Amino acid sequence: MNADGYKSVIEALLFVSEKPLMIEQIRRVTEDLDPIKIRSIIEDLKTEYINSQRGMRIIEVAGGFQMVTAQEVNAYLKKFYQKPPERLSRATLETLAIVAYKQPITRMEIESIRGVDTSGILRGLIVKGLARTAGRKKAPGRPFVYVTTRQFLEYFGLRSLEELPKKEENALLGEVKKDESQDATP
Repeated sequence: MNADGYKSVIEALLFVSEKPLMIEQIRRVTEDLDPIKIRSIIEDLKTEYINSQRGMRIIEVAGGFQMVTAQEVNAYLKKFYQKPPERLSRATLETLAIVAYKQPITRMEIESIRGVDTSGILRGLIVKGLARTAGRKKAPGRPFVYVTTRQFLEYFGLRSLEELPKKEENALLGEVKKDESQDATP
């Protein structure tokens, strides 16, 4: 198969995939294409979509590539669907921010930061696929520890956790950091 044929295959894979595609997944399908060539084809596709002002874009997110709608057409899509996206409550966002920045973290550690029971919120985050348990802490009672998921990265459009705003930029964690510093002995 020639390069244009592979370009069509990769474009179709990106189009039908509901989740970001990893280069390794594409390589398994194309078999004889090396990862560097796959990345090059994806970059070519990305450029073509931008230059031809199409309504789709290819982005790198959560360690893979995904086809998404161009921001320029979002207003039209909102009119078409007229369903507001599911919003997370402030309490849920605060809990999720704590998990994201301090993972792995136990429920008790989250509650000591927030000052309120978070068991229901954590269950909700797990149901939504934004957080998960990642084992148990080696501590009395062996409590579960929580971490964010790939779906968390997708939800917020992040490639990795390194793209999270720095703690100093985050108002909630700025308050947490200030509170923790008050507990420290000089």
